[in-house]
Formats: sequence, structure tokens, C-alpha cells
Amino acid sequence: MITKLKQIIEAVKSKEKKRLVAAFANDSHTIGAINMAVEKGIIDATLVGDIETMKKVCVEEKIDVNKFELVQESDEQKAADLAVKLINEGKGNMLMKGLVSTDKYMRAILNKDTGLMPNPKATLSHVGVLEAPRYHKLMVCSDMAIIPAPDMKQKTAIVGFCVNVAKALGIATPKVAMIAATEQVSVGMPACVDAAIIAKMGDRGQIKGALIDGPLALDVAIDKEAAQIKKLTSEVAGDADCLVFPNIESGNVFYKTCTKLVGSELAAMVVGAKVPCILSSRGDSELTKLYSIALAALTAK
Repeated sequence: MITKLKQIIEAVKSKEKKRLVAAFANDSHTIGAINMAVEKGIIDATLVGDIETMKKVCVEEKIDVNKFELVQESDEQKAADLAVKLINEGKGNMLMKGLVSTDKYMRAILNKDTGLMPNPKATLSHVGVLEAPRYHKLMVCSDMAIIPAPDMKQKTAIVGFCVNVAKALGIATPKVAMIAATEQVSVGMPACVDAAIIAKMGDRGQIKGALIDGPLALDVAIDKEAAQIKKLTSEVAGDADCLVFPNIESGNVFYKTCTKLVGSELAAMVVGAKVPCILSSRGDSELTKLYSIALAALTAK
């Protein structure tokens, strides 16, 4: 079982090498992270963007541009569309956002005619894997960046995405905590009601391959002592592998608190499309981007 983010890199090295396609890779942040991944031998890379600009960045950063396949497209939206096209043509196994804006990147992925959605009703979600200094293993968390207020169907899909990522990390039967403000089933709180329903779906075998409990407050989900003090009996409490948040606010605040205040490290990607899609931010560290690339490579088909 993988218990540290750096172990993902080693795990990927034992797999068939995948090809990353970067959309509008005209910036040093994107090229630098991809270069690190190529140097570690975990991916091959195609950079779509303005070739002269990409070459200039490589010279400035002292990176050998010959490591990459370069594809010319100087328009931001067209570059994102072309990157997606290459994926659909079988010329890549994973997508990464470059200097293209998030809305144009997602527009290329979501295009109903030329995008990466497996079907019109498919759900996309943002899944992160957090390594927190005070937790005894990795935490798979969602949704933190895509779905503002997931409904029951979307929450069920999110659980499935988290379980799949946890299994890729070597966890045979992931323990999923449906997070709410309390572990009591309060009918006045929709997050509690949804969590209880999904937990029961897990009990009945409607969601397979995981142990699911909820609602669980964050403290009892990740702290055995808190669960014992509250006299909560649960196979998940205090040992959760996956945290499923009720809305984007709670998930986003959680992961930013962990990374900015607690010193946690993160790997993250958008799942639910035909291939893993890395949605990196200029504010992400190079290490976060490297781990995100490795996670995408680990889960790519």
C-alpha cells in the first residue's frame, strides 16, 4: 500500500510509461513540472503551444527542449482543443493544464462534440490525495474544486472516484467517511441526510468495494480518540482513507488549510473524463505538480 506521495513516483516507474499532453504549455511553471516528471522517467510529454515561446522558456530554465514533442498552436483556446484532440486520437493518456485559463481548459474537456466526456450525463470531480504530517496515511479527498453543491447522484459518483483512486494506491477496501458537521443524523441538515443514505447504500451493496460510514464529523473521521470519547462504533471512524465533503466550500477550505497552514503536500486531478486531467494552479508548488502528474500516470489507462 502506498502511504507517502513520493511512493507514487516509484510505483509509476514499474508501469508502462504514459504520455502527457499539456494544453498551452507556454509557461515555466508547466514546463518545469513536466521536465521533472520526464527526468524521473515516469512520463513522455507532448507540449501544445507556441513553439518559439516554449523553446525560449526552455532556454531560460536550462531545460533540454528535445525531451518533449512540440505541437504548434499559438491561440489559447485552440491549443486546449488541440490537446484534447490528440488525446482522442490516442496520442496521449493524460491531459494537463498549462497557461490556458481554467474556463477554456474545462470548455475543451466538456465540449459535447470534441471533448473528453465519456457520455453527456457523466460527472467530473476534483480528487486530491493529501499527505498530512499528523495523519498516519494518505487521505483521498473530494470534491474540492469542480462541483459547488453536489446532488445525491453526483455524491455517489464522487464516492466511486475516491474509491478508485484509493484502490490505485493499493488499498483493497477503502474506508470512506461522508463528512458533515456532526456524526448525528440530523434531518435538518441535508449533508447528514445524504451521508446516511449513501452509507446505507454501501451497507446494502449498492456501492461496492468500500466501507462507507456517515455522517461523520471531521474529528471522528480521522481521530480514533475523538471517536472513542464520543462512543462511536465504526470501522471507518479514526481510520478513514477517503473524505467525501458535502460541498465545495468545505472541501476547498479543508485542503487549503492543510496545505497552507499545516504543511501538507498534495496531488490532485480532475476525474470522470476519458483520461485523468491535471488542473494545476500557478500557486501550486513544483512538488505538488510533480505528484499530480505521477498520480494521473498511476491511474491512467
